[in-house]
Amino acid sequence: MDIRDKDKNEHPLSLKVMRLTRPSLFSSMVVTCEPGDIPGNLFASDLKKDLTSVNGTETLAVGQFLLLPQSFGNLYLGETFSSYVCVQNNSSVTVKDVSVKSDLQTSSQKISLSAIRAPQELQPRHTVDEVIHHEVTELGTHILVCEVSYMSTSGLLKSFRKFFKIQVLNPLNVKTNFYNAESDDVYLEAQVQNMTAGPICLEKVQLESSQAFVVRSLNQVNGRSVFGSVNVVQPQACRQFLYCLSPKPSLSSSTNIGKLDIVWRSNLGERGRLQTSQLQRMIPEYRDVRITVIELPNLVYVEEPFTFTCKLLNTSGRKMELILNLNTSSPCNLVWADISGKSLGTLEAAASKEISLTAVPLATGLHNISGIQLADSLNKKTYDYDELAQVFVVQKPVEE
Repeated sequence: MDIRDKDKNEHPLSLKVMRLTRPSLFSSMVVTCEPGDIPGNLFASDLKKDLTSVNGTETLAVGQFLLLPQSFGNLYLGETFSSYVCVQNNSSVTVKDVSVKSDLQTSSQKISLSAIRAPQELQPRHTVDEVIHHEVTELGTHILVCEVSYMSTSGLLKSFRKFFKIQVLNPLNVKTNFYNAESDDVYLEAQVQNMTAGPICLEKVQLESSQAFVVRSLNQVNGRSVFGSVNVVQPQACRQFLYCLSPKPSLSSSTNIGKLDIVWRSNLGERGRLQTSQLQRMIPEYRDVRITVIELPNLVYVEEPFTFTCKLLNTSGRKMELILNLNTSSPCNLVWADISGKSLGTLEAAASKEISLTAVPLATGLHNISGIQLADSLNKKTYDYDELAQVFVVQKPVEE
């Protein structure tokens, strides 16, 4: 965009400011009708004569021309604002001590964008110019202030300023959900929605975990992204990303997860980058005895017993005498093949113990393992555990 100083004043200098941005694809307005309608082939012949249409695809509004920006337009958070500032001497005399200063005023701060230069002389019809850059990190209204100062022929220091208003919008809507597993792992679901006016390509969506966690991305299958080689997101469309964070043993109670680093490009290659603030999770409240399934078959057969292993951890801070009770839940998809009411012995504070349990599936499908009860005979408390894990039950293949 080219904005000229159109004010009629006594200044011998003129100021031009152009935002450096990529053009957009221009497509013609398509108006068509059926061949049997009154206009006949009139609209179709006009489209074929249109310079902006593509031969053979006139009715698809496919653009082949680039349209230069006609206004300062909107900026998106994370993009780099670039602008060309030019001062020209329109007089017939040399102007001395010419200096240009460009500042970007936001709602919270004033940022200097000009390089430090010594005042210089400007011959008639000559120019002094510079290119300014700034990575946008705040939302809301920004004001670009360009100030030109010079020494007049009478020896007085004069100056004038121009103001350009820029609106910074949010390009992405990022929502996060946390899931705390019994194994202390934390699963993070990140939903990234494109809020821009055009399609974007997500080059990178990476979770930078804090020192308390080891992160593992669950967005690849056999080393390839589940979104394909090019992850294009249309306006208002959404992508979901999943990450597994395993806490380090000495920092399992940390609430600081980390932050998301997102890099994208517009349909013509303009780069943008956005980082979220530090993500925080709520520490789950565990019961006095935690049960974690540490070994479970991926696939079991109907009416055939299977065994899985659980780990018991005493988090109560006191000694416990545990008794295991097994109850069959409704609907009866799994029945226990173990002794109910047996003693598990003494479990000291902060100690752990592994137990093996056996069950028999009665129906095919994905079923929950439920109905486990632990009773503490010393403290007269009981703890029920339902939906501890899930097991996939299928029919056993018939042998030939």
